[in-house]
Amino acid sequence: MRLKTSLLKEPKHILSLRINCVGWTTADELYSCSDDHHIMKWNLLTSETVQVVRLPDDIYPIDLHWFPRSIGGKKQSHAESFVLTSSDGKFHLISKSGRLEKSVEAHGGAVLAARWNYEGTALVTVGEDGQVKIWSKSGMLRSTLAQQGTPVYSVAWGPDSEKVLYTAGKQLVIKPLQPNAKVLQWKAHDGLILKIDWNSVNDLILSAGEDCKYKVWDSYGRILFSSQPHEYPITSVAWTMDGELFAVGSFHTLRLCDKTGWSYALEKPNTGSIFNIAWSIDGTQLAGACGNGHVIFAHVVEQRWEWKNFEITLIKRRTMEVRNVINDAVDLLEFRDRVIKASLNYGHLVVSTSLQCYVFSTKNWNTPTIFDLKEGTVSLILQAERHFLLTDGGGLYLYSYEGRLISSPKFPGMRTDVLNAQTVSLSNDTLAIKDKADGKVIYIFEALSGKPLGDGKPLTHTTEIVEIALDQKGLTSERKIVFIDKNRDLHITSVKRFGKEQKIVKIGTMVHTLAWNDTSNILCGIQDTRFTVWYYPNTVYVDKDLLPKTLYEKDASEFSKNPQIVHFVGNQITIRRADGSLIHLNISPYPAILHEYVSSSKWEDAVRLCRFVKDQTMWACLAAMAVASKDMATAEIAYASIGEIDKVQFINFIKDLPSKESRMAHILLFSGNTQEAETLLLQTGLIYQAIQVNINLYNWDRALELAVKHKTHVDTVLAYRQKFLEDFNKKETNKRFLQYAEGLEVDWNKIKAKIEMEIAKERERAATAATGTSHSVVFKHICNCKKA
Repeated sequence: MRLKTSLLKEPKHILSLRINCVGWTTADELYSCSDDHHIMKWNLLTSETVQVVRLPDDIYPIDLHWFPRSIGGKKQSHAESFVLTSSDGKFHLISKSGRLEKSVEAHGGAVLAARWNYEGTALVTVGEDGQVKIWSKSGMLRSTLAQQGTPVYSVAWGPDSEKVLYTAGKQLVIKPLQPNAKVLQWKAHDGLILKIDWNSVNDLILSAGEDCKYKVWDSYGRILFSSQPHEYPITSVAWTMDGELFAVGSFHTLRLCDKTGWSYALEKPNTGSIFNIAWSIDGTQLAGACGNGHVIFAHVVEQRWEWKNFEITLIKRRTMEVRNVINDAVDLLEFRDRVIKASLNYGHLVVSTSLQCYVFSTKNWNTPTIFDLKEGTVSLILQAERHFLLTDGGGLYLYSYEGRLISSPKFPGMRTDVLNAQTVSLSNDTLAIKDKADGKVIYIFEALSGKPLGDGKPLTHTTEIVEIALDQKGLTSERKIVFIDKNRDLHITSVKRFGKEQKIVKIGTMVHTLAWNDTSNILCGIQDTRFTVWYYPNTVYVDKDLLPKTLYEKDASEFSKNPQIVHFVGNQITIRRADGSLIHLNISPYPAILHEYVSSSKWEDAVRLCRFVKDQTMWACLAAMAVASKDMATAEIAYASIGEIDKVQFINFIKDLPSKESRMAHILLFSGNTQEAETLLLQTGLIYQAIQVNINLYNWDRALELAVKHKTHVDTVLAYRQKFLEDFNKKETNKRFLQYAEGLEVDWNKIKAKIEMEIAKERERAATAATGTSHSVVFKHICNCKKA
């Protein structure tokens, strides 16, 4: 990826004085302000530049910011205006046509920066007098947020518009709008900080200063990246809207960087210092305000997408090159408008231009499916095997690969402008979205209908969630979602939520990045200093003790600090290091084959594969898969192969149980689902078995409660309790047991007879279920035949 820059031979501003600020109204229209008091409008489609207004001679513009164009998909009437700050201590509200709506006395000394919040309900200004002030959208002062002795050079709103980030000399300060909330302040640079930016999508902070460095921070003030010192002070930084890229400006220097900090491209245009950078709404181009009176334009080109044997490059703004690396075949894809977003996965290329969406199949590049877009600013494309998701300023749209609109999910307070690949996940049947308003909540939808899944309640965690991911294969009823929370703990849970809360289980710690496999439910991630593959994450719901045996781990120190998993396709994992280089890892292909056999119920083939591979991890995965599928014969073989003799014995005990219900309940017990096992036994009328389960687990109170409630086997519970206490030389202290034991003598012969009767009843019940006729009826029929 690189920047293609363009610079006019002669500056358009009359006196060739320095340009102080630039701002885009649309993807092709830009306004610029200069010390020559002129505001110019640039049209990139017609290459025309016109003067909008000449400001009074006492107004020297410093910064401008356009009013937000849309909120929740609704166009705002005020989107046609901008705020302009000036050296005379005022800020000015100016319409798009150049009419001065209002001038407000704001600061003692120059107003150095101003920013609208994301909702357009408030304006923050900072100045030479060291004050940070909040204003209403009509220009009425609401509060003075901060006051300090040094000038504040730059300011930015937090993603939720509840906090303000501003500079304080060499320090950065995050101050919430609430009066008593905690202020976060830290030393960020060794020189004066000149520019900052805070992205609403990735929640990361950029800072640049006179120490000639630019840095990337998280919202807690922890440094994620620090550049090498440049030759000159860094005078401007700016994020793209989607938070994937940022640009850095300095003297004769323009740099394009990834969100993790490393540099894609470095340009050395003849610009003087670049004092201000603004990205277009679609993130495909930027403009810079130059110290020599020029406005520099730069387009992002040579973006690359890879999938299996295909490599696609955006060689021009409207042209893509497709290369098949197997036979070196090359295709050129031409588009009517410039390419904004693209995604290549699952055998399809989805390309969004400013007006249309193109869907290509990797089998045929000549006849794409084309449909018009409601809005041209697509900010995210996500693909699943059967369909794909587009997000823009208006909403979420799920399309089939034939171009048919499937659904458009919505939830209260949804903000599509802040969604990215970490906060949205798509599978063939499910869509999951992290709520921006409450970071602990995940909304889950049926993909085909767009309706909330299950009972409509969202998934709620105890801690703020950072990243989410849905598995891609298997049945809808078994769909799993994993998420990383703020503590960097990795959790897994089921998306099927009816009434009661599903169990959320932690399966990893200090996890920085993760990805599901595209063809089987294998999960990989980097946790702390280890690269880990969970070959069968569902093991935690089957046999939690088995989970460590189903993992593959290797040292991750070769990936350096903050690596990111880019793809997990087939048995190849692509990881991007902190310096931008790509590393390809291969894992064993056998676990994916095992998944395929199990999903097709080819148990004999699965066992044969494990015997061929002779790997303990494979046997452990097969054991968990067999228990999950209730195939206890295969589970017995697999557990025996990994030396879990106690579990083999329990499986044999389960196989000998007379009734299907009892076997099912004990399989649930095997997986640790005690409550579900008891419920199943009670629902099928196996009261004694439910009591006995609680006795075996030493849940004495529950065992007695069931016996009393159903008026059966109270003496059995008391007898087992008495024997238990005698074994440990203890006396009964539980008042409830003392109450029921009063005057009761334990007769073990009588209890054994009752238990044998219960077992006989269960066997008869099982036989009835199998043949449709009870044993007693058969016995009476035989007797009648003999008499006859």
